[in-house]
Amino acid sequence: MPAAGSGKVSDDRYSGGSRRGAIPPFIAMDVLRAANALAAGGARVLHLEVGQPSSGAPEPVLRAAALALAEDRLGYTDALGVEKLRRRIALHYGEAYRIDLDWQRVAVTGGSSGGFVLAFLAAFDAGQRVAVGVPGYPAYRNILSALGVDVVRLPLDESTRFQPTPAMLDDLVRRVGRIDGLIVASPANPTSSMLDGTALAALAGWCREQGTRLISDEIYHGIAFAGRAETALSFGNDAIVVNSFSKYYAMTGWRIGWLVLPERLRRAIECLAQNLYISPPSLSQHAAIGAFDCAAILDRHVDRYAANRAVLLDALPRAGFRRLAPADGAFYLYAELGENDPDSAEVSRLLLEEACVAITPGIDFDPERGHRFVRFSYAGETAAIEEAAARLIAWRDRHCSRA
Repeated sequence: MPAAGSGKVSDDRYSGGSRRGAIPPFIAMDVLRAANALAAGGARVLHLEVGQPSSGAPEPVLRAAALALAEDRLGYTDALGVEKLRRRIALHYGEAYRIDLDWQRVAVTGGSSGGFVLAFLAAFDAGQRVAVGVPGYPAYRNILSALGVDVVRLPLDESTRFQPTPAMLDDLVRRVGRIDGLIVASPANPTSSMLDGTALAALAGWCREQGTRLISDEIYHGIAFAGRAETALSFGNDAIVVNSFSKYYAMTGWRIGWLVLPERLRRAIECLAQNLYISPPSLSQHAAIGAFDCAAILDRHVDRYAANRAVLLDALPRAGFRRLAPADGAFYLYAELGENDPDSAEVSRLLLEEACVAITPGIDFDPERGHRFVRFSYAGETAAIEEAAARLIAWRDRHCSRA
């Protein structure tokens, strides 16, 4: 079985190539590859490693795509996306957050991943410093590193519910000097913790006072179990907001997302998008317009995530994972390993090989402390999560009996 990856980079693999490619892997995708290889051999693998809703795009989205296939030429669009979709996204901010958003500040992107590349290129020069919380989404660090931006890791823990605070940032500035950017995520990956309005407003205010660019990752908005997620747009127009149709809207493979931009960055983003991507996928754009009319369907998915969350909150302590990060939103549980467990990469390997349950080692999200943590995604069907829970408990029982 292919190894899931340790997060270490071998220079030999990049001999003769660009040093920009010598970044750590996205280990969750390495685990997915290993899990798919195991499944190709006939094993029934349960996927708790990637944040991918099992439901797929809702029916109105599929109908819109079919109509576009039948009637549209599906050629290039404007680099920032079709006007109809950009206007619909702007309207969404009025409906969901009571924000009157100029649609021309919306840029449609090839998933949030394409959005991060555009945002980082437009906002930061090589050598500038961007603070990134750890544990946190690894692609923030890895994309910034590939672009030559200095990543300043901000260690987070349960004392602040795995979210940064202005006091922590003040201390960081005293230690390392000026911070040019800050990335926040609420709900966060992998911890699922959220910032309330007061906390997010405080961070936005700190960034404004310091001249620090705030980038707010809001791709899990719509999936919350402890209050409603707040948008950084409620606290000023100078943040870059990143969102996606992948999570709440269950359109991962359509690779479609969006940015909300400060006006002064709009043309820079447009020029970058023209040259890097030409335009976002045309079919996905036409399909995504219908996603905003699917709230009843999509909220039932959130109800399923809540049920799955309850299953794992009950099962994980019985399977030896007793300390869990706050599960406020998204569809992840970040869990500490038992004191006698091997490191997270080895636990993930053993669970895949011995129980056919795929999970992500914490080193993906925190290179220093993540060897003692793992992440479970519960975006799948409830029956699959229940089966995975039973396998986890049985796996732990087998290992305890060997001790």
